[in-house]
Amino acid sequence: MLRRDHVRSPEVEELLAQYSQVSQGPSNTFSMLDNADLKLPMIKNEEGVEVQLTHGNYIVFLQSRNPEVRKAAYLGMMSAFDGMRNTIAANYAAKVKGNIFEARARKYPSALAAALGPDNVPLSVYKNLVATAHEYLPVLRRYLDLRKEELAQRNELVDGKLHMWDLYVPIVGDVDYQIDYPAAQKQILKAVAPLGSEYVQALDGGFNSRWVDVHENKGKRSGAYSSGCYGTPPYMLMNWQDNLENMFTLAHEAGHSMHSWFTRKNQPYVYGDYTIFVAEVASTCNEALLAHHLLSVEKSDDVRRYLINHQLEAFRTTFFRQTLFAEFEMLAHEAAEKGEALTADKLSEIFLDLNRKYYGDVVDDNDAVKVEWARIPHFYNSFYVYKYATGISAATALSAQILKEGQPAVDRYLKFLSGGCSDFSINLLQGAGVDLSSPDAIKSALDVFTSYLDQLEALIVQADADEKATKG
Repeated sequence: MLRRDHVRSPEVEELLAQYSQVSQGPSNTFSMLDNADLKLPMIKNEEGVEVQLTHGNYIVFLQSRNPEVRKAAYLGMMSAFDGMRNTIAANYAAKVKGNIFEARARKYPSALAAALGPDNVPLSVYKNLVATAHEYLPVLRRYLDLRKEELAQRNELVDGKLHMWDLYVPIVGDVDYQIDYPAAQKQILKAVAPLGSEYVQALDGGFNSRWVDVHENKGKRSGAYSSGCYGTPPYMLMNWQDNLENMFTLAHEAGHSMHSWFTRKNQPYVYGDYTIFVAEVASTCNEALLAHHLLSVEKSDDVRRYLINHQLEAFRTTFFRQTLFAEFEMLAHEAAEKGEALTADKLSEIFLDLNRKYYGDVVDDNDAVKVEWARIPHFYNSFYVYKYATGISAATALSAQILKEGQPAVDRYLKFLSGGCSDFSINLLQGAGVDLSSPDAIKSALDVFTSYLDQLEALIVQADADEKATKG
Protein backbone atom coordinates (compact mmCIF):
# COMPACT_ATOMS: atom_id res chain seq x y z
CA MET A 1 0.00 0.00 0.00
CA LEU A 2 2.77 2.42 0.94
CA ARG A 3 4.54 2.12 -2.41
CA ARG A 4 1.46 1.72 -4.61
CA ASP A 5 1.49 5.36 -5.78
CA HIS A 6 5.12 4.95 -6.84
CA VAL A 7 4.83 1.71 -8.81
CA ARG A 8 4.86 2.40 -12.53
CA SER A 9 3.67 0.45 -15.55
CA PRO A 10 5.33 -2.92 -16.27
CA GLU A 11 7.33 -1.36 -19.11
CA VAL A 12 8.65 1.47 -16.91
CA GLU A 13 9.38 -0.93 -14.06
CA GLU A 14 11.42 -3.11 -16.43
CA LEU A 15 13.50 -0.11 -17.47
CA LEU A 16 13.99 0.98 -13.86
CA ALA A 17 15.12 -2.52 -12.92
CA GLN A 18 17.72 -2.43 -15.68
CA TYR A 19 18.82 1.06 -14.63
CA SER A 20 19.35 -0.10 -11.04
CA GLN A 21 22.38 -2.07 -12.22
CA VAL A 22 23.82 1.00 -13.93
CA SER A 23 23.11 3.18 -10.89
CA GLN A 24 25.76 1.29 -8.90
CA GLY A 25 28.47 2.72 -11.17
CA PRO A 26 29.37 5.77 -9.04
CA SER A 27 29.65 3.65 -5.90
CA ASN A 28 31.87 1.10 -7.62
CA THR A 29 33.99 3.84 -9.15
CA PHE A 30 34.53 5.55 -5.81
CA SER A 31 35.46 2.24 -4.21
CA MET A 32 38.17 1.67 -6.82
CA LEU A 33 39.46 5.23 -6.51
CA ASP A 34 39.49 5.10 -2.72
CA ASN A 35 40.93 1.62 -2.26
CA ALA A 36 43.14 1.12 -5.31
CA ASP A 37 44.06 4.33 -7.13
CA LEU A 38 44.41 6.89 -4.32
CA LYS A 39 48.04 7.70 -3.57
CA LEU A 40 48.56 8.62 0.08
CA PRO A 41 51.82 10.31 1.14
CA MET A 42 54.57 9.32 3.51
CA ILE A 43 54.53 11.14 6.86
CA LYS A 44 56.74 11.18 9.94
CA ASN A 45 55.47 9.28 13.00
CA GLU A 46 56.14 10.10 16.66
CA GLU A 47 59.70 8.77 16.37
CA GLY A 48 60.43 10.90 13.31
CA VAL A 49 60.45 7.84 11.05
CA GLU A 50 58.84 8.16 7.61
CA VAL A 51 55.87 5.81 7.30
CA GLN A 52 53.15 5.28 4.72
CA LEU A 53 49.86 6.99 5.55
CA THR A 54 46.97 4.54 5.03
CA HIS A 55 43.25 4.48 5.65
CA GLY A 56 43.97 2.01 8.43
CA ASN A 57 46.48 4.10 10.40
CA TYR A 58 44.89 7.49 9.70
CA ILE A 59 42.69 7.56 12.82
CA VAL A 60 45.59 6.21 14.92
CA PHE A 61 47.68 9.19 13.87
CA LEU A 62 44.79 11.59 14.57
CA GLN A 63 44.77 10.24 18.14
CA SER A 64 48.51 10.83 18.59
CA ARG A 65 49.57 13.08 21.45
CA ASN A 66 52.05 14.73 19.06
CA PRO A 67 50.20 17.58 17.29
CA GLU A 68 52.67 17.66 14.40
CA VAL A 69 51.91 14.00 13.65
CA ARG A 70 48.17 14.72 13.72
CA LYS A 71 48.64 17.69 11.40
CA ALA A 72 50.76 15.72 8.95
CA ALA A 73 48.24 12.86 8.81
CA TYR A 74 45.25 15.16 8.34
CA LEU A 75 46.80 17.39 5.69
CA GLY A 76 48.27 14.34 3.96
CA MET A 77 44.86 12.70 3.68
CA MET A 78 43.08 15.87 2.59
CA SER A 79 45.74 16.71 -0.01
CA ALA A 80 45.37 13.26 -1.58
CA PHE A 81 41.63 13.74 -2.05
CA ASP A 82 42.12 17.36 -3.11
CA GLY A 83 44.21 16.09 -5.99
CA MET A 84 41.26 13.99 -7.20
CA ARG A 85 38.46 16.40 -6.26
CA ASN A 86 37.27 17.10 -9.81
CA THR A 87 37.05 13.42 -10.71
CA ILE A 88 35.28 12.57 -7.45
CA ALA A 89 32.91 15.54 -7.85
CA ALA A 90 31.89 14.36 -11.32
CA ASN A 91 31.37 10.86 -9.93
CA TYR A 92 29.31 12.07 -6.96
CA ALA A 93 27.27 14.35 -9.22
CA ALA A 94 26.40 11.29 -11.31
CA LYS A 95 25.22 9.53 -8.15
CA VAL A 96 23.04 12.49 -7.15
CA LYS A 97 21.58 12.83 -10.67
CA GLY A 98 20.78 9.12 -10.61
CA ASN A 99 18.93 9.52 -7.31
CA ILE A 100 16.94 12.44 -8.73
CA PHE A 101 16.11 10.48 -11.90
CA GLU A 102 14.77 7.52 -9.91
CA ALA A 103 12.80 9.78 -7.56
CA ARG A 104 11.13 11.59 -10.44
CA ALA A 105 10.54 8.36 -12.35
CA ARG A 106 8.65 7.05 -9.31
CA LYS A 107 6.83 10.36 -8.82
CA TYR A 108 8.40 11.36 -5.51
CA PRO A 109 8.69 15.11 -4.86
CA SER A 110 12.43 14.85 -4.13
CA ALA A 111 15.32 12.42 -3.86
CA LEU A 112 15.15 12.71 -0.07
CA ALA A 113 11.45 11.81 -0.05
CA ALA A 114 12.21 8.81 -2.27
CA ALA A 115 14.90 7.60 0.14
CA LEU A 116 12.68 7.95 3.21
CA GLY A 117 9.42 6.77 1.66
CA PRO A 118 9.96 2.99 1.55
CA ASP A 119 10.57 2.96 5.34
CA ASN A 120 7.61 5.29 5.95
CA VAL A 121 9.92 7.83 7.61
CA PRO A 122 8.35 11.31 7.45
CA LEU A 123 10.41 14.19 6.10
CA SER A 124 9.88 15.83 9.48
CA VAL A 125 12.24 13.25 11.06
CA TYR A 126 15.12 14.37 8.82
CA LYS A 127 14.31 18.08 9.12
CA ASN A 128 13.84 17.92 12.91
CA LEU A 129 17.18 16.15 13.26
CA VAL A 130 19.01 18.93 11.44
CA ALA A 131 17.08 21.74 13.15
CA THR A 132 17.62 20.30 16.65
CA ALA A 133 21.32 19.80 15.96
CA HIS A 134 21.54 23.49 15.07
CA GLU A 135 19.81 24.37 18.33
CA TYR A 136 22.46 22.53 20.35
CA LEU A 137 25.50 23.77 18.43
CA PRO A 138 26.40 26.17 21.29
CA VAL A 139 26.80 23.10 23.53
CA LEU A 140 29.01 21.40 20.95
CA ARG A 141 31.17 24.52 20.75
CA ARG A 142 31.37 24.62 24.54
CA TYR A 143 32.77 21.09 24.43
CA LEU A 144 35.24 22.10 21.73
CA ASP A 145 36.28 25.11 23.83
CA LEU A 146 37.02 22.71 26.69
CA ARG A 147 38.98 20.49 24.30
CA LYS A 148 41.02 23.51 23.18
CA GLU A 149 41.77 24.58 26.76
CA GLU A 150 42.86 21.12 27.88
CA LEU A 151 45.10 20.48 24.87
CA ALA A 152 46.62 23.96 25.19
CA GLN A 153 47.45 23.30 28.85
CA ARG A 154 49.38 20.20 27.76
CA ASN A 155 51.10 22.15 25.00
CA GLU A 156 49.54 19.76 22.48
CA LEU A 157 48.39 22.31 19.91
CA VAL A 158 50.55 23.30 16.94
CA ASP A 159 50.00 27.06 17.30
CA GLY A 160 47.74 27.42 20.32
CA LYS A 161 44.68 27.04 18.07
CA LEU A 162 42.29 24.10 17.77
CA HIS A 163 42.33 22.59 14.28
CA MET A 164 40.34 19.82 12.61
CA TRP A 165 43.25 17.45 13.19
CA ASP A 166 42.89 17.99 16.97
CA LEU A 167 39.36 16.61 17.31
CA TYR A 168 40.18 12.93 17.90
CA VAL A 169 43.00 12.97 20.44
CA PRO A 170 41.67 12.26 23.97
CA ILE A 171 41.48 15.47 26.01
CA VAL A 172 41.94 13.68 29.32
CA GLY A 173 45.21 12.12 30.39
CA ASP A 174 45.98 8.60 29.29
CA VAL A 175 44.21 6.07 31.52
CA ASP A 176 45.39 2.48 31.60
CA TYR A 177 41.95 0.88 31.75
CA GLN A 178 42.65 -2.83 31.42
CA ILE A 179 39.82 -5.35 31.56
CA ASP A 180 39.85 -8.95 30.40
CA TYR A 181 37.03 -10.66 28.54
CA PRO A 182 35.37 -12.52 31.48
CA ALA A 183 35.39 -9.34 33.60
CA ALA A 184 33.91 -7.36 30.71
CA GLN A 185 31.10 -9.90 30.38
CA LYS A 186 30.25 -9.46 34.06
CA GLN A 187 30.20 -5.67 33.80
CA ILE A 188 27.92 -5.80 30.76
CA LEU A 189 25.50 -8.18 32.49
CA LYS A 190 25.35 -5.80 35.46
CA ALA A 191 24.83 -2.85 33.12
CA VAL A 192 21.82 -4.42 31.37
CA ALA A 193 20.27 -5.66 34.63
CA PRO A 194 17.61 -2.88 34.46
CA LEU A 195 16.22 -4.67 31.36
CA GLY A 196 15.08 -7.57 33.52
CA SER A 197 15.83 -11.22 34.14
CA GLU A 198 14.77 -12.55 30.72
CA TYR A 199 17.23 -10.25 28.94
CA VAL A 200 20.08 -10.91 31.39
CA GLN A 201 19.59 -14.69 31.46
CA ALA A 202 19.38 -14.93 27.67
CA LEU A 203 22.54 -12.88 27.19
CA ASP A 204 24.40 -14.73 29.95
CA GLY A 205 23.33 -18.00 28.36
CA GLY A 206 24.61 -16.76 25.01
CA PHE A 207 27.97 -15.82 26.50
CA ASN A 208 28.21 -19.36 27.90
CA SER A 209 26.92 -21.07 24.75
CA ARG A 210 29.64 -19.90 22.37
CA TRP A 211 27.70 -17.08 20.77
CA VAL A 212 30.95 -15.10 20.65
CA ASP A 213 34.08 -15.83 18.61
CA VAL A 214 36.30 -13.87 20.99
CA HIS A 215 39.95 -13.69 20.05
CA GLU A 216 42.05 -12.68 17.06
CA ASN A 217 43.20 -15.50 14.85
CA LYS A 218 45.16 -15.86 11.64
CA GLY A 219 42.95 -15.22 8.62
CA LYS A 220 40.07 -14.01 10.77
CA ARG A 221 38.09 -11.02 9.58
CA SER A 222 38.94 -7.80 11.40
CA GLY A 223 36.45 -5.70 13.37
CA ALA A 224 33.37 -6.79 15.30
CA TYR A 225 30.01 -8.01 13.99
CA SER A 226 26.75 -9.60 15.00
CA SER A 227 25.28 -12.09 12.56
CA GLY A 228 23.13 -15.20 12.25
CA CYS A 229 19.84 -16.03 10.62
CA TYR A 230 16.29 -17.02 11.49
CA GLY A 231 16.31 -20.36 13.27
CA THR A 232 19.85 -20.02 14.64
CA PRO A 233 21.24 -18.22 17.68
CA PRO A 234 22.77 -14.82 17.01
CA TYR A 235 26.54 -14.96 16.73
CA MET A 236 29.11 -12.29 17.49
CA LEU A 237 32.58 -11.87 16.06
CA MET A 238 35.16 -10.02 18.18
CA ASN A 239 38.90 -9.50 18.01
CA TRP A 240 39.30 -9.00 21.72
CA GLN A 241 41.79 -6.63 23.33
CA ASP A 242 41.79 -5.98 27.09
CA ASN A 243 40.58 -2.38 27.04
CA LEU A 244 37.57 -0.15 27.57
CA GLU A 245 36.81 0.29 23.88
CA ASN A 246 36.47 -3.46 23.39
CA MET A 247 34.10 -3.72 26.36
CA PHE A 248 31.86 -1.08 24.76
CA THR A 249 32.13 -2.90 21.43
CA LEU A 250 31.06 -6.17 23.05
CA ALA A 251 28.08 -4.42 24.67
CA HIS A 252 27.21 -2.92 21.28
CA GLU A 253 27.30 -6.24 19.43
CA ALA A 254 25.41 -7.91 22.28
CA GLY A 255 22.68 -5.29 21.76
CA HIS A 256 22.37 -6.30 18.11
CA SER A 257 22.33 -9.98 19.04
CA MET A 258 19.67 -9.57 21.72
CA HIS A 259 17.56 -7.56 19.28
CA SER A 260 17.79 -10.53 16.90
CA TRP A 261 17.09 -13.00 19.73
CA PHE A 262 13.90 -11.25 20.86
CA THR A 263 12.71 -10.69 17.29
CA ARG A 264 13.20 -14.31 16.20
CA LYS A 265 11.63 -15.58 19.41
CA ASN A 266 8.48 -13.52 18.93
CA GLN A 267 8.02 -13.10 15.17
CA PRO A 268 7.39 -15.49 12.29
CA TYR A 269 9.97 -15.77 9.55
CA VAL A 270 8.39 -13.05 7.39
CA TYR A 271 8.82 -10.48 10.19
CA GLY A 272 11.96 -12.01 11.68
CA ASP A 273 14.35 -9.21 10.79
CA TYR A 274 14.57 -5.45 11.41
CA THR A 275 15.51 -2.37 9.43
CA ILE A 276 18.77 -0.46 9.50
CA PHE A 277 16.77 2.49 10.86
CA VAL A 278 16.33 0.72 14.21
CA ALA A 279 19.33 -1.63 14.19
CA GLU A 280 21.66 0.85 15.88
CA VAL A 281 19.11 1.71 18.58
CA ALA A 282 19.38 -1.59 20.44
CA SER A 283 23.16 -1.70 20.22
CA THR A 284 23.70 1.91 21.28
CA CYS A 285 21.18 1.60 24.12
CA ASN A 286 23.43 -1.11 25.58
CA GLU A 287 26.40 1.26 25.35
CA ALA A 288 24.45 3.97 27.14
CA LEU A 289 23.47 1.56 29.94
CA LEU A 290 27.09 0.39 30.24
CA ALA A 291 28.36 3.98 30.52
CA HIS A 292 25.79 4.71 33.23
CA HIS A 293 26.74 1.58 35.15
CA LEU A 294 30.49 2.18 34.97
CA LEU A 295 30.12 5.79 36.11
CA SER A 296 27.88 4.73 38.99
CA VAL A 297 30.51 2.37 40.42
CA GLU A 298 33.78 4.05 39.41
CA LYS A 299 35.62 5.82 42.25
CA SER A 300 38.66 7.16 40.38
CA ASP A 301 38.12 10.68 39.05
CA ASP A 302 40.72 10.03 36.35
CA VAL A 303 38.75 7.07 35.05
CA ARG A 304 35.45 8.96 35.39
CA ARG A 305 36.84 11.77 33.23
CA TYR A 306 37.98 9.17 30.71
CA LEU A 307 34.55 7.51 30.61
CA ILE A 308 32.68 10.80 30.27
CA ASN A 309 35.00 11.95 27.50
CA HIS A 310 34.31 8.61 25.75
CA GLN A 311 30.58 9.39 25.79
CA LEU A 312 31.04 12.99 24.68
CA GLU A 313 33.07 11.79 21.72
CA ALA A 314 30.32 9.32 20.84
CA PHE A 315 27.87 12.23 20.61
CA ARG A 316 30.29 14.44 18.68
CA THR A 317 31.12 11.81 16.08
CA THR A 318 27.84 9.88 15.88
CA PHE A 319 25.35 12.70 16.31
CA PHE A 320 26.85 16.03 15.29
CA ARG A 321 29.31 14.84 12.63
CA GLN A 322 26.79 12.49 11.00
CA THR A 323 24.09 15.18 11.06
CA LEU A 324 26.51 17.55 9.33
CA PHE A 325 26.99 14.85 6.69
CA ALA A 326 23.22 14.36 6.43
CA GLU A 327 22.74 18.09 5.93
CA PHE A 328 25.44 18.10 3.24
CA GLU A 329 23.62 15.34 1.35
CA MET A 330 20.32 17.21 1.62
CA LEU A 331 21.82 20.50 0.37
CA ALA A 332 23.73 18.84 -2.47
CA HIS A 333 20.61 17.08 -3.72
CA GLU A 334 18.51 20.24 -3.36
CA ALA A 335 21.08 22.19 -5.40
CA ALA A 336 21.05 19.57 -8.15
CA GLU A 337 17.24 19.48 -8.16
CA LYS A 338 17.31 23.23 -8.83
CA GLY A 339 19.57 22.61 -11.82
CA GLU A 340 22.83 23.74 -10.22
CA ALA A 341 26.02 21.99 -11.30
CA LEU A 342 27.69 19.96 -8.54
CA THR A 343 31.26 20.93 -9.35
CA ALA A 344 34.13 20.35 -6.94
CA ASP A 345 34.01 24.04 -6.01
CA LYS A 346 30.26 23.91 -5.32
CA LEU A 347 30.50 20.79 -3.16
CA SER A 348 33.50 22.23 -1.29
CA GLU A 349 31.59 25.47 -0.70
CA ILE A 350 28.64 23.59 0.80
CA PHE A 351 30.89 21.49 3.03
CA LEU A 352 33.03 24.41 4.21
CA ASP A 353 29.95 26.49 5.06
CA LEU A 354 28.56 23.61 7.12
CA ASN A 355 31.82 23.17 9.03
CA ARG A 356 31.80 26.87 9.86
CA LYS A 357 28.19 26.62 10.98
CA TYR A 358 28.77 23.61 13.23
CA TYR A 359 32.17 24.45 14.70
CA GLY A 360 31.98 28.24 14.68
CA ASP A 361 35.20 30.08 15.43
CA VAL A 362 36.29 27.54 18.07
CA VAL A 363 38.01 25.41 15.42
CA ASP A 364 40.49 27.41 13.36
CA ASP A 365 39.15 27.86 9.85
CA ASN A 366 41.29 25.71 7.59
CA ASP A 367 40.63 25.39 3.87
CA ALA A 368 41.82 21.78 3.89
CA VAL A 369 38.52 20.62 5.42
CA LYS A 370 36.51 21.83 2.46
CA VAL A 371 37.44 18.72 0.46
CA GLU A 372 36.56 16.19 3.17
CA TRP A 373 33.24 15.48 1.44
CA ALA A 374 35.31 13.71 -1.22
CA ARG A 375 36.50 10.96 1.16
CA ILE A 376 33.17 9.89 2.69
CA PRO A 377 32.13 6.51 1.22
CA HIS A 378 28.71 6.63 2.91
CA PHE A 379 27.64 9.37 0.48
CA TYR A 380 27.29 6.63 -2.14
CA ASN A 381 24.66 4.97 0.07
CA SER A 382 22.52 8.07 -0.14
CA PHE A 383 20.67 9.43 2.89
CA TYR A 384 22.03 6.68 5.13
CA VAL A 385 24.16 8.57 7.65
CA TYR A 386 21.22 10.32 9.32
CA LYS A 387 20.31 6.92 10.77
CA TYR A 388 23.43 7.01 12.94
CA ALA A 389 22.26 10.28 14.47
CA THR A 390 18.64 9.18 14.96
CA GLY A 391 19.95 5.89 16.34
CA ILE A 392 22.04 7.44 19.11
CA SER A 393 19.22 9.89 19.84
CA ALA A 394 16.60 7.16 20.23
CA ALA A 395 18.96 4.88 22.18
CA THR A 396 19.95 7.63 24.61
CA ALA A 397 16.35 8.69 25.15
CA LEU A 398 15.24 5.08 25.69
CA SER A 399 18.05 4.30 28.15
CA ALA A 400 17.15 7.43 30.12
CA GLN A 401 13.51 6.28 30.26
CA ILE A 402 14.54 2.79 31.36
CA LEU A 403 16.70 4.12 34.18
CA LYS A 404 14.13 6.69 35.30
CA GLU A 405 10.76 4.94 34.85
CA GLY A 406 11.74 1.32 35.47
CA GLN A 407 9.38 -1.49 34.50
CA PRO A 408 6.91 0.43 32.28
CA ALA A 409 9.78 1.68 30.11
CA VAL A 410 11.42 -1.78 30.15
CA ASP A 411 8.19 -3.41 28.96
CA ARG A 412 7.91 -0.94 26.09
CA TYR A 413 11.54 -1.47 25.13
CA LEU A 414 11.35 -5.28 25.13
CA LYS A 415 8.20 -5.07 22.99
CA PHE A 416 10.21 -2.93 20.55
CA LEU A 417 13.03 -5.51 20.48
CA SER A 418 10.44 -8.21 19.83
CA GLY A 419 8.76 -6.32 16.99
CA GLY A 420 11.11 -7.22 14.18
CA CYS A 421 9.62 -5.71 11.04
CA SER A 422 6.02 -6.44 11.98
CA ASP A 423 5.37 -2.68 11.76
CA PHE A 424 7.13 0.35 10.33
CA SER A 425 10.25 1.24 12.29
CA ILE A 426 8.99 4.70 13.15
CA ASN A 427 5.87 3.13 14.70
CA LEU A 428 7.87 0.56 16.67
CA LEU A 429 9.97 3.34 18.16
CA GLN A 430 6.88 5.36 19.02
CA GLY A 431 5.55 2.33 20.86
CA ALA A 432 8.81 2.17 22.81
CA GLY A 433 8.40 5.80 23.86
CA VAL A 434 10.40 7.72 21.25
CA ASP A 435 8.73 9.83 18.57
CA LEU A 436 11.44 10.92 16.14
CA SER A 437 8.99 13.03 14.14
CA SER A 438 9.10 15.42 17.10
CA PRO A 439 12.23 17.24 18.32
CA ASP A 440 11.59 16.11 21.90
CA ALA A 441 13.38 12.75 21.68
CA ILE A 442 16.45 14.32 20.09
CA LYS A 443 16.44 17.11 22.67
CA SER A 444 16.22 14.50 25.43
CA ALA A 445 19.34 12.79 24.07
CA LEU A 446 21.24 16.05 23.67
CA ASP A 447 20.32 17.01 27.22
CA VAL A 448 22.29 13.90 28.24
CA PHE A 449 25.20 15.20 26.15
CA THR A 450 24.93 18.52 27.99
CA SER A 451 24.83 16.73 31.36
CA TYR A 452 27.99 14.77 30.51
CA LEU A 453 29.71 18.02 29.56
CA ASP A 454 28.66 19.61 32.86
CA GLN A 455 30.12 16.64 34.72
CA LEU A 456 33.41 16.71 32.82
CA GLU A 457 33.85 20.45 33.35
CA ALA A 458 33.24 20.01 37.09
CA LEU A 459 35.72 17.12 37.33
CA ILE A 460 38.39 19.10 35.48
CA VAL A 461 37.86 22.13 37.72
CA GLN A 462 38.20 19.89 40.78
CA ALA A 463 41.33 18.23 39.39
CA ASP A 464 42.92 21.64 38.70
CA ALA A 465 42.06 22.77 42.24
CA ASP A 466 43.53 19.60 43.74
CA GLU A 467 46.71 20.04 41.71
CA LYS A 468 47.12 23.65 42.88
CA ALA A 469 46.50 22.63 46.49
CA THR A 470 49.14 19.91 46.21
CA LYS A 471 51.69 22.31 44.74
CA GLY A 472 50.81 24.98 47.30
